[in-house]
Amino acid sequence: MANSSATKSKETQKPAAQPITTMSVVAPALGWLIPGAGHLVQKRWIRGLLLMVSIVTMFVLGLLMQGRVYKPNGGDILDILGFVGDVGAGGLYIVTLAKEWGHGAISHATADYGTKYIIVAGLLNFISVADAYHIAIGKKS
Repeated sequence: MANSSATKSKETQKPAAQPITTMSVVAPALGWLIPGAGHLVQKRWIRGLLLMVSIVTMFVLGLLMQGRVYKPNGGDILDILGFVGDVGAGGLYIVTLAKEWGHGAISHATADYGTKYIIVAGLLNFISVADAYHIAIGKKS
């Protein structure tokens, strides 16, 4: 009986919050803007370069296949989800909008695949940013 109250008090205790460090802010922000840079700034050279090469390659291949880059709008739910995926690419997305690339008319199959490549590159970058953050706060080594 006494054991159950000790167990309850341990369960109700919350883990201590991680302190906010400069690296826990800089790594994810830089990693979003330049894919892989969040790892490179933390001296994770191989992981950072692999992420950078894979994300940039997927994004560029998507553009070369005349994939569509979604713009912010309040229309169709699939357009909104496509925009969220695209914006995950960070600086690549910003450059694409500035240069007005990615207006390919999806009239053949490769353009549709290109659109998916661009979206997946952005989603992979979101995962990369989360990974860089977890390394920065010490949750992952």
